Amino acid sequence: MENNLNWAGNYRFGATELLVPETMEQLQEMVVRSTRMRVLGTRHSFNGIADSAGSQLSLQKLNCVVSLDRENGRVTVEAGIRYGELATYLHANGYALHNLASLPHITVAGACATATHGSGDSHGNLSTAVHALEIVQASGETVVFSRDQQDGLLEGAVVGLGGLGAVTKITLDVVPAFEMSQRVYENLPLAQLERHFDAIFSSGYSVSLFTDWKQSAFNQVWQKRQLAEDGNGASVQAEPDFFGAAPALEHRHPVPGHTAENCSEQLGIPGPWHERMPHFRMDFTPSAGKELQSEYFVPRSHAYEALRAINQLRERIAPLLYITEVRTIAADKLWMSPSFGQDSVGIHFTWKPDWENVRQVLPDIEAQLAPFGARPHWAKLFTMPPARVQSRYAKLPEFRRLLLQCDPEGKFRNDFLNAYIME
Repeated sequence: MENNLNWAGNYRFGATELLVPETMEQLQEMVVRSTRMRVLGTRHSFNGIADSAGSQLSLQKLNCVVSLDRENGRVTVEAGIRYGELATYLHANGYALHNLASLPHITVAGACATATHGSGDSHGNLSTAVHALEIVQASGETVVFSRDQQDGLLEGAVVGLGGLGAVTKITLDVVPAFEMSQRVYENLPLAQLERHFDAIFSSGYSVSLFTDWKQSAFNQVWQKRQLAEDGNGASVQAEPDFFGAAPALEHRHPVPGHTAENCSEQLGIPGPWHERMPHFRMDFTPSAGKELQSEYFVPRSHAYEALRAINQLRERIAPLLYITEVRTIAADKLWMSPSFGQDSVGIHFTWKPDWENVRQVLPDIEAQLAPFGARPHWAKLFTMPPARVQSRYAKLPEFRRLLLQCDPEGKFRNDFLNAYIME
C-alpha cells in the first residue's frame, strides 16, 4: 500500500489496500466485500490501533457538514471532517464546541473513537459532545446510537476504538460562540501543585502545564480564559506572579528552542474560541512527526503524587523528551474512556524519535504510576500488559458484548483490539 506510514513515521501499516469512497453507497459496498477492515483517520495514532490485515478505509472525501440544528444546539457532520474545518464553520454560524484538542488537524471521528481530549476542569473529553453516531456495520447496514434512545448503548459506542464498524456521521452538541484570550507563564515550581493544584487548573477555561523534566518545575503554564460577552476587545492583563511563575513577555512554543510562529495567539490578545483553544494555528499543518507520543491518565485526586513519582525518573526521561504536557479532564460515563467515572489528569509525553530507548523507560514510568491506577491513551505508545489495561475498565465486559453484537465475525477488529479488548 502506497504511503503506509503513520503521521510520525514510527509505525508501518500492514494493510494491503487503502479505500477512499466518495459516496455512502461506495462505502457500504466496500465494507461488504472486505473480509478485514479498519477505518483510517489522519494517521495520528502511534501504535497499531488503526492497522488492518486487510483494507484500510479513509473517509477523507466524506467530510461535509450535514446539518446545523439551531433549535436543539447540535451539528451533524460526516465522519471525515477535521476539527479545524468544523470549528471554522461553527464560528461563522455563531456556535462553538465545548473543547478542542491541541491540534485542529485531526478528524472528529478519530478523536472521539479514542477519547482524545482538550483541557478544562469542567470539560469532558471530545467524545462527551457526541449526541448520536451513525455506523455502517460489517453487513453494510447502518445503525444509529443516540442519547434519545433509552438503551444507554451510546455510552459504549462513542469511544468505540474503531471496532463497531465505520462511523459515517456524528451529531455533536454545540454552544454559542465565545471569545478567549491566552497567557503563558514561565517557571512554575512543581511543589506549588501540592497546595494550589485546584487554583492553578481552575484559573482558566483551559490550562496546560509543560515541563521538559530538566528540573522539578514546569517551563510554561498555558492559561486560556473565556471572555465575558460584553468584553471590549482589550488585551487581558497578565498576573505579575502566578504561583511563583512569571508572565512571558513574548510568544512561546511549548518545546524550548522552537519558534512560536505556528502557535495560537498569546499575550492576552482576545480572539475567537477556535483560534485560542488549540495550541497550534489552524492554517499550519504539522509535517510528518519526527516524534513519538505517550500519555497516561490518573485520578485527579492523585495527580500531584503521580507527578512527584515521575519526577523521580526525570534524569532518565529528560534526555529522551521534547516536552510533557499536563492537563485536566472531567469525569464521563463513556465505557472505554480513560476518564470513565473519575476526574482525571492526563500526563502526556512527546518523545524524540528514539524508540529503542523510549521503550526501555516506559515500563519504569508505568511502574511509578501503577499505584494510581493509570490508564494509557488508546492510540499512543505504552508497554502496559493487556491484562492490566483491561483491569482498569469496569465496563469492558459490556463493551465486548457490544462489539460482538455489531461485528460478530470481527471484520473491524485487529491484533490491537484482540489483545487489549477481546482476549
